[in-house]
Amino acid sequence: MRTVRFTRLVFAAVTVALLAGAGAQPAAQETQTVAKFTFDGSWPKLPLPNKWTFGGVTGLGVDNDDIIWVLHRPNDLNDTENFAAVTPPQAECCVKAPAVLAFDRQGNLVHSWDTPQGHMLMIDSKDQVWVGSDTFRIYTKPGKLVAEFPRHPQRPVPAKPGGPPAVVVPAGTEALVVGVEGASFDEKAREVYLIDNYLAGRVLVFDMDTYKFKRGWGAYGKPLSEIGPMPRPDYDAKVPLSTYKDFLGHVTIFVAGNDVYVADRQANRIQVFTKPGKFVREYSVAPQTLGDGSAVGLALTKDSRSLFVGDHMNNVVWLVDRSTDKVTARIGYLGRNGGGFNALHMVATDSDGNLYTGEVDPNNRVQRFLAR
Repeated sequence: MRTVRFTRLVFAAVTVALLAGAGAQPAAQETQTVAKFTFDGSWPKLPLPNKWTFGGVTGLGVDNDDIIWVLHRPNDLNDTENFAAVTPPQAECCVKAPAVLAFDRQGNLVHSWDTPQGHMLMIDSKDQVWVGSDTFRIYTKPGKLVAEFPRHPQRPVPAKPGGPPAVVVPAGTEALVVGVEGASFDEKAREVYLIDNYLAGRVLVFDMDTYKFKRGWGAYGKPLSEIGPMPRPDYDAKVPLSTYKDFLGHVTIFVAGNDVYVADRQANRIQVFTKPGKFVREYSVAPQTLGDGSAVGLALTKDSRSLFVGDHMNNVVWLVDRSTDKVTARIGYLGRNGGGFNALHMVATDSDGNLYTGEVDPNNRVQRFLAR
């Protein structure tokens, strides 16, 4: 089982120092701080029951009881690891696990149930589990479906090879069109912010209780009606960020205090907005990164002073000071052993400030780093 092979290569706790990272602007030299997190090889407890194993991790959430919820993609496995599921079985392990798995602080599996595999998982103050895919499906902790978020009845027609996507939905539609890419709650205002991955990413804000649309925007606060179906250019580190008037793709979002952080992975940048949608500023994270881009998962440190920013391509977690927008430190490295990352995708934190990470193929695993 891949998760066992990779995660259990290191059994003892390995202390991973948050080393000095590259500044948000490549020419800047910042005073670095050093913090330490300890890789916890005892969490979660493996192997999973019932011959289960993880697919790619596409959602991480922590509830009020510090239960860590994992959304993964069982269908990623195909025939590469579910050897016990074929006929005749080729080995004693493994079979696909339910798409939602939840673990307590000790690493015990406490919940498991199925849902359409997708992207993004959050738990609200009412202990409802919001799971993103083509829409949001809202469940109780035991997995009973409570509600299904409304979405546009039509879907974009697939793009022709080499051309822009043909669109069958009205320009500027205020409904969720393609699917949930990222999301964050503003519980005080009873609002949910989500990223619809239609047109490479749009911010949509809805009432958490009625699901009524309230507002939305694109990069730099662009109105939804002005976001068109034009093909997005490839990222070029030599041109100003402002060249890219729209999000380039794989966009995630995080609400912290009065700030709305939107990470545009393909452009290696984070844009900051007010809650009404006014653009405030933007900054780069690992701006020389090409390929799949850097900024992806977002989480908040316990003291709220910094953001954890998962980097999909460089396979580290950056620590970004919220007051300066500068990268101050890093955790991890590219590697398949415990404490390293390969295809880092999701980050989350618990009430003690411990860091949880999720990876997609080839590692397909979750890890914990204890705050010290």
